[in-house]
Amino acid sequence: MVEKNLDFRSDTVTLPSPEMREAAYKAAVGDDVYGDDPTVNELEATACEVFGKEAALFVTSGTMGNAVAVLAHTQRGDEIILDEKSHIYVNEVGGLAVMGQLMARTIPGEKGYMKPEQIEAAIRRENIHYPPTSLLCLENTQNMHGGIALTPQQMKSNYDVAKEHGLGVHLDGARVFNASVALNIDVKELAQYTDTIQICLSKGLAAPVGSLVVGPEDVMKRARKYRKMLGGGMRQAGIIAAPGLIALTKMVDRLADDHKNAKILAEGVSKLGIKVMNDVQTNMVYVDFSSIGWTAEDWNKACSDLGWKSRGYGTGTRLVTHYGIEEEDIRDFLEGIAKKI
Repeated sequence: MVEKNLDFRSDTVTLPSPEMREAAYKAAVGDDVYGDDPTVNELEATACEVFGKEAALFVTSGTMGNAVAVLAHTQRGDEIILDEKSHIYVNEVGGLAVMGQLMARTIPGEKGYMKPEQIEAAIRRENIHYPPTSLLCLENTQNMHGGIALTPQQMKSNYDVAKEHGLGVHLDGARVFNASVALNIDVKELAQYTDTIQICLSKGLAAPVGSLVVGPEDVMKRARKYRKMLGGGMRQAGIIAAPGLIALTKMVDRLADDHKNAKILAEGVSKLGIKVMNDVQTNMVYVDFSSIGWTAEDWNKACSDLGWKSRGYGTGTRLVTHYGIEEEDIRDFLEGIAKKI
């Protein structure tokens, strides 16, 4: 029985499944800094198989995963290229500047896709006045562009430009499984066009905590040392790795339900006169409720009255479907909102 979780704020609010809770209780553990935790080792080995990469690293969060990967790819004073709305640039507390002393060169992507010619133009040529460009960062799905899934062809076009100029490529793949499910492809088809990938286990995959970083052995060796530097060296981490293993192996296919529910939600609110701002491909629906004359306060109160958590701000909000929200819940919500308009 799926525990209800009527919360549109994010897919980070997912509650662990009963199987995850049991796995955490029974997990075999050891000291992960020494490499002795068998459950962490199994999780990392499984990630390598799933993504077709040489090595993997279990970290506490997606932000830490992106940080250690970016640091492992770069040197102080380097410049990295990323979309201007990317999570690494907007939502990770300036870590690339604070920890890596890195310059950010941003590109206005189109629905999260940076065109090859944009990347080409952004790469610094050798010049005594310029910082060296060393890394291209992608995001798939792209959160602030509406959960859009980049295709393998789009990723390849970016990867090819980066490699032509000797750049590393890192993918913020916090929701990369949402992309693979939406595109109906194996995640390896996306993974092949990036060197390192950060994968969040605690969003749609519903683990209580943790992310993975996968990539080449040498890069991951550096990332592991940066994890320790940032305070992420864990001890008996099998307790949190065990739910992550279930997330990685058993919770991917059900993401299709979230995508279906998001489309039902988008169609429903649109019929009520609420403007949908994005192409709904995965589990995110961005809405503008000013189209029905509502403020954020009106929206938040209506949701609260119906037993839902939401975070309206300005004239709109992001609604995210996830584990714990069923189709019947979406339909009940739409019926309730209709009575309040």
